[in-house]
Amino acid sequence: MQVTRLWLMFPARLITRPILWELAKNFSVVTNIRQASVTAEVGLVSLELDGERDEIKKAIAWLEELGIKVEPVEINTIEG
Repeated sequence: MQVTRLWLMFPARLITRPILWELAKNFSVVTNIRQASVTAEVGLVSLELDGERDEIKKAIAWLEELGIKVEPVEINTIEG
């Protein structure tokens, strides 16, 4: 098991879709929202994914296929 911290940037067309719910239903990962900011134009989410490495990779690939920009969290500024 591993924990991967990511920044997700959602385009406007996906903001109202329950992406993180779908992610948890379709992949064997535990999601933990650490921070989020949503406007009508963009959604920015700091997310932890906990699970097997291969399952996390599949989940990230799925997010990218949907058009969500996925970046690793480089500095842990939200620990606590």
